[in-house]
Amino acid sequence: MYRPCFEMLIQVLRQQTTLQNSRYLTLEEQVMIFVYVISQKETNRMAMEDWQHSGSTISVNCVGAIDGTHIAVHAPADVANNFRGRKSTVTSNMLAICSFDMLFTYVVIGWEGAVHDSRVLTTQLEDPTSSFPHPPPGKYYLVDSGYSNKPGFLAPFRNVPYHLRDARRRAGGINGPTELFNYRHVSLRNCIERCFGVLKARFPILRYMTNFSLIRQREIAMCCCVLHNFIRLHNRGDPLFDKYGVDGVMPPCDSDSDDDAPSSSGTARD
Repeated sequence: MYRPCFEMLIQVLRQQTTLQNSRYLTLEEQVMIFVYVISQKETNRMAMEDWQHSGSTISVNCVGAIDGTHIAVHAPADVANNFRGRKSTVTSNMLAICSFDMLFTYVVIGWEGAVHDSRVLTTQLEDPTSSFPHPPPGKYYLVDSGYSNKPGFLAPFRNVPYHLRDARRRAGGINGPTELFNYRHVSLRNCIERCFGVLKARFPILRYMTNFSLIRQREIAMCCCVLHNFIRLHNRGDPLFDKYGVDGVMPPCDSDSDDDAPSSSGTARD
């Protein structure tokens, strides 16, 4: 599209539609991103990279994704059973929020591995001292089916195919609006899975924790998240982010998951 044609399109959109400048983007930028995506076969992630805007810009009302993951912990014998997850391994449950450019924006570390992800989130929401970043009105986080579907937290349809691998392997493709919704939901939400994949691939200590005190172990895990963010912000050619940053690329499953940073805030549970 040549510039005169583009300028005419913008003029028509301003005069004949309700489209306007947003808080972060001019109308021209919004249209340019849209045209760029549809003309280049761009994925959501690639558009965010090229235009340097977060997923909240590309995905309108979605401000991030939430999930929990299990990290290795070396617990004293008298409390070790509290840290045994579903597969009897001793782990700690880490709750995280990430943006769509794979930055951790909130991290909670220290919950016992036997505690379910939904309980960790509920406790953080009810704790006025947790500094939990509640989404603005009309916005929401993407969560999986292990969490409640409620204002500010959008879960997929239950009892409907959800995982990317399932949708892409089915001969009949996607059938019906609920399957389509779930496919689009997981296509966005898997950014948190990919964040965990990068984090654990880069820092093996999160899978094989050394015998430090529980407090020191939490501090080590939080430092790993901060370094993750620093590398993401300042080393865009990082091979791990290139590997896991592709839409649809999923990390290996956590060994004990309950579910099928300079710019990051977080808390460590006592």
